[in-house]
Amino acid sequence: MLLLTTAYLAPVSYYSEMYKNSDIMFEKCENYIKQSYRNRCCIATANGAMNLTIPIENGNKDKTLINDIKISYSTAWQQQHWRAIEAAYRSSAFFEYYKDDFIHFYEKQWTFLWDFNFEIQEKVLKLLDIEKNISFTKTYEHQTTENILDFRDSIHPKKPKNLDAKQYYQVFDSKFGFIADLSIIDLLFNMGNESVLYL
Repeated sequence: MLLLTTAYLAPVSYYSEMYKNSDIMFEKCENYIKQSYRNRCCIATANGAMNLTIPIENGNKDKTLINDIKISYSTAWQQQHWRAIEAAYRSSAFFEYYKDDFIHFYEKQWTFLWDFNFEIQEKVLKLLDIEKNISFTKTYEHQTTENILDFRDSIHPKKPKNLDAKQYYQVFDSKFGFIADLSIIDLLFNMGNESVLYL
């Protein structure tokens, strides 16, 4: 059993761990943690790696449960994120093929971050043709049992990346070299249906 946090267009390493494990449990009872992949993803642009962050309404308060975190629409973040994604990947081999699968997430409004993340993750798993047994925590446990692989804190933007990760073609690799562990959309837009073979 693999234990993960919710994430916005999580990095390749997150989906790689999901691919390796048949049973996935998502942490639904934790408090929101700032500056994590819960509301942030990283893409490769013409100017290098770029973070896209979903603004939230109530994450500055201590001890707000992750599934109570509301998305803020005080700025046009959906339009900004989609423009950045389109600019970064419109010349990639599979952007036209997949864009209609993703644009919906930047047109409709969700109230809660948890719901948005889960729906976009379901779409990604479907595109990767990955089926898993998914469950959710009922209480928060600091220590997990031996039969649970706890990756809640392992995949984090502030922690070192696996610089020995297998490389694949990226749009701007001639300019910046290979950038490891970007959002799963980087792999999908560049590698298409071969993405699952990379995982």
